[in-house]
Amino acid sequence: MFTASETTVPREMLEKATAEELRLFYAAKASLNTNLNSLPPAIPQVYADTVAAQGENIAVMAVSEYQGMLQNFFVGLLGAKRILEIGTFTGSSAIFFANALQRNGVTGPDANGNKPIVSLDISEKYAAIARKNFAAANVQDYVEVMVDNAHNSLAKLVDQQFDIIFIDADKPSYQKYYDTIVDNQMLSKGGLIIADNTAFDCVTPYIGTPAPVTEDAVPLKASFTRFPGQMGLGFSEEIAKALHNFNEYVRKDPRSEVVMLPLFTGISLIRLLQ
Repeated sequence: MFTASETTVPREMLEKATAEELRLFYAAKASLNTNLNSLPPAIPQVYADTVAAQGENIAVMAVSEYQGMLQNFFVGLLGAKRILEIGTFTGSSAIFFANALQRNGVTGPDANGNKPIVSLDISEKYAAIARKNFAAANVQDYVEVMVDNAHNSLAKLVDQQFDIIFIDADKPSYQKYYDTIVDNQMLSKGGLIIADNTAFDCVTPYIGTPAPVTEDAVPLKASFTRFPGQMGLGFSEEIAKALHNFNEYVRKDPRSEVVMLPLFTGISLIRLLQ
């Protein structure tokens, strides 16, 4: 079952939930701030359409309600005005971000016509779906979607700065994305990098393994019940090693400080020290 909506879980499912699952659902409900419209009205329909069109195995790529609300909170906490997303999919995370920017007083494009959110995706198919969803959510003036290999798109943006940068695309490219951002000072002072999926089930068995991971490295013999579609999304030894290498690289990077939240499949929060 696709569980992006943690705030509308049926009672019968709640009664069968584990303590950890029930804690997540409770936290999601407790995070709904109706006075701040923390859950954009368009989001439930975006989720429903994503499941209908893409299937549950692919729909799990969308950020959930709870993660979207968490990201909204960071936008408000930092007073963010500009956001970069690496990975668009069907647009749910950008809608959350746009909603939060509105609460920060951002009214749309700046005087030069730059939209406050730049979202990168390699797929024209998903970009088209996202643009349709942005229009339905009335945030089309907040999000510019650039379609290309993310490395190429980033190269066109190195002279710009962003208050929040959300990384949720090709996993083996995380370290290169990170270096491009840091080396070119693309993150504003006091800004935040959010890297998603940094503790996938395929990654965590490499705990304690030196990086870069060698060919003969032996991960823990751990077994997990994976969420729908995880293996179908191309999870592999390559991705596991790449993400573990990224995590260790950032952890040891003197330029930054990182804390990983053990939520969903891992969310790393990174701030620069320079």
